[in-house]
Amino acid sequence: MTPLAMAEAALAADRAYADPALWITRLPDAVVTERARALTEEGRRDRPLWGMPFAVKDNLDVAGLPTTAGCPGYAYVPTDTAPAVQRLLDAGAVLLGKTNLDQFATGLVGVRSPYGVPRNAFDPGRVPGGSSSGSAVAVAAGIVPFALGTDTAGSGRVPAAFGNVVGLKPTVGSISARGLVPACRSLDTVSVFAATADEALSVARVMAGHDDADPYSRPAPFDHLRRAGFPGVVRVAVADDLSACDPPVAASVREAAASFGAETVDIGPFLEIARLLYDGPWVAERTAALREVVERRPDILHPTTRGILEGGLHRRTVDAFHAFHRLAEVRGFSARLFRRYDALLLPTAPFCPTLAELAADPIGPNSRLGAYTNFVNLCDLAAVAVPVGLTPDGLPAGVTVIGPAWSEGRIAAIADRLHRAAAGTVGATSRPLPPAADPAPVGSDETALFCVGGHMAGLPLNHQLTDLGGRFLRAAKTQPLFRLHAMGNRPGLVRGGEGRITGEVWALPTRGIGALLACVPAPLGFGTVLLEDGDCLGFLAEAQGVAGTPDITAFGGWRAYLARRAPLDRHPACAGVADAS
Repeated sequence: MTPLAMAEAALAADRAYADPALWITRLPDAVVTERARALTEEGRRDRPLWGMPFAVKDNLDVAGLPTTAGCPGYAYVPTDTAPAVQRLLDAGAVLLGKTNLDQFATGLVGVRSPYGVPRNAFDPGRVPGGSSSGSAVAVAAGIVPFALGTDTAGSGRVPAAFGNVVGLKPTVGSISARGLVPACRSLDTVSVFAATADEALSVARVMAGHDDADPYSRPAPFDHLRRAGFPGVVRVAVADDLSACDPPVAASVREAAASFGAETVDIGPFLEIARLLYDGPWVAERTAALREVVERRPDILHPTTRGILEGGLHRRTVDAFHAFHRLAEVRGFSARLFRRYDALLLPTAPFCPTLAELAADPIGPNSRLGAYTNFVNLCDLAAVAVPVGLTPDGLPAGVTVIGPAWSEGRIAAIADRLHRAAAGTVGATSRPLPPAADPAPVGSDETALFCVGGHMAGLPLNHQLTDLGGRFLRAAKTQPLFRLHAMGNRPGLVRGGEGRITGEVWALPTRGIGALLACVPAPLGFGTVLLEDGDCLGFLAEAQGVAGTPDITAFGGWRAYLARRAPLDRHPACAGVADAS
């Protein structure tokens, strides 16, 4: 489709959905089509988002359009566009307008706005989710293929779940937050709603980059938004206690976890920190961002928002330091968890409240919605929220795949596998999901590495690859020219045999090759390995280093050998023997 055709389709879908509460500022049709017509005449020009319609949450600046943050009395007209938005425009995207939100991004329900409540695309009696309510609905209703939200406590994930779409919460600081009305400046990040994890990654790749003018911006240690492959063997954890969830949601999460053989873990420390986001010092950070409004113009605030922000004026510094120290401890817990597991699966939202429930209790249901989301930014984690089907009452259920900072490309592979196993259409539309993307090819700054032992997915040394930015590409076999030996808890691949040895090809940032090699003990090292589909750098052992060790070539690979050895290791006579599996 040409940009003009895509724009006209988006405008028609918006008219058909007919929800004025979705938008705070909707650009006139003529302005949208004029931009699209100009792009059509110019041609693609290597612009990755050429002609793609999109929407922007109205706490992000767009030059010449009012920024309200859901508060008419606060509104201003910026002269500059937020860098994240400008990068999308420069990439050829077509802006439709600015969407509704919980005022000042304070809420997970989507009803705290004087501009009305965007209609839930599945049940008009339910909340749309917030705070990025309008952006999520715009994607769920099929109006735009992607939209920008923001995420501090779950605002880019909860409404994704209620709209049956994907919500990508990038690593804090990976996308410039300049031009964003802050909620908690140290935690805020621009988020993406899209049909699939791959489409969300594509949008984030356009926006990402270090911004010297944003004090919370961070340079990425590697290209974390490159899509990894799904290795088949992943170490996944799931919360052992899902009692906060409605039973159908808990059942959906357990089913998703079971498909990966997930292990249950106690996430108590995460839940404790999650409660502190609104019951601790970070409420004061929200208040600090809007102190002038809270102290001098409180009458312009939504009543619920005002109550939350005024509470921040009375927080004590001594309690803040107590919370900061506790957060440091929980971040340590997080680091240990993600050394053991590739991802943590949690409910995106434990339930979807009705509008009546919110009218009766504006605070309680909102607090419950943040049970599994509030801790993610505090603990410096990345997350992808994906649909996992509909509950018996016809409401979407969602699971969030969580990983450490800078892991978006890797956890997207897990998230996409979950999504496609459970859902086939986009949002509330009948449009089928686009085809799954292949792993991104090896970049000019990456080196392909063939792994045959503990560095493979799910094995104990795999973190040495992922810590350096490594990502799985594919399973592979050598040409029939090698032997494999067992050297205790690691294998040694040597030239001069007739075996086809199964392993994995990973892409590793080239600058990390030296750091990885420093972790590899003799007689192992790197050399050229001849694979069935070409040459590749890989782990090799010196022939004299494997002398006298068992030849396990007949097993065809280290995993097969470990599977055969496992029953022996569990025998009482083998107690204390190191297990490398």
